[in-house]
Amino acid sequence: MSKESRKFQVPDTLANVYDFANTLDVRHFMHFGVEHPESDELGGPKELADWMRERGLGAEGGRVTPAMFETALRLRGALRAYLQCEPAERPRNRSVLGTLNEALAPFPLRVEARAGRGAMLSAAREDALAGLSAIAIELHDATLVGTLDRLKMCASEECRRVFFDRSKPSTRRWCMSTLCGNRMKTRAYRERQREAK
Repeated sequence: MSKESRKFQVPDTLANVYDFANTLDVRHFMHFGVEHPESDELGGPKELADWMRERGLGAEGGRVTPAMFETALRLRGALRAYLQCEPAERPRNRSVLGTLNEALAPFPLRVEARAGRGAMLSAAREDALAGLSAIAIELHDATLVGTLDRLKMCASEECRRVFFDRSKPSTRRWCMSTLCGNRMKTRAYRERQREAK
């Protein structure tokens, strides 16, 4: 769990999915007169290995190769595309589901019986990317308990940050109503005023 996922009270059971999706920051808006720079925490295989190690998903099976790095980026892209869909649309969007399934295929899981904990899913991979199987496990578990629908992408085109919707009816559209929500509402208001003239 990262400082960011703790700050926004993302449940531990979804923290890796949240953090992984947000390693790509495509926000491009002005805030207090300063433009937010776009960035990517996963600039290469070394950064991916460091990111995994920081989260206890350590690359113990050797180093992350360029091919492994590309596999990880495909997973992140497919995950972000999936989270961009409205939760009700996700099970019906065959294209997004197909892409996510393809991206998850390199991360097979196995069921292990563990003393005192019952059966659990674990990574079947045994190389440097085995730790990313935590993403597949969290997706599976969150789907079963219904919390995955609360993980969404900000509706603002200038943001696209993944957030955990803590609202009771689970209807939030923006990562932060005070930032993205206000900006979108102000823009819509100005547009209505222009059309009224």
